[in-house]
Amino acid sequence: MPDIVASKKVPEGVVVMWGEGSSIKSENFNYQDLIDQKVNVLDLLDRPIAYKIDPKLHKISPKY
Repeated sequence: MPDIVASKKVPEGVVVMWGEGSSIKSENFNYQDLIDQKVNVLDLLDRPIAYKIDPKLHKISPKY
C-alpha cells in the first residue's frame, strides 16, 4: 500500500495523492467513505503522510 503524500479538502470530500513510480495519482473520498473507514478527516488533512492507501480497495488506513 503506497503512502499518501498530500491531501486536499474539496466540496464533496477529500482528494488524497500518492506516488506511483514517477507519477502522482489521486483519488476522491467522500466524507461518508472516510467516516465508514473510521478515518479522522481533520488528521488526514493535517498529516496526510501518517496514512497509506489501497487504491484497488478504495481504502485508507493509518501507517502506525
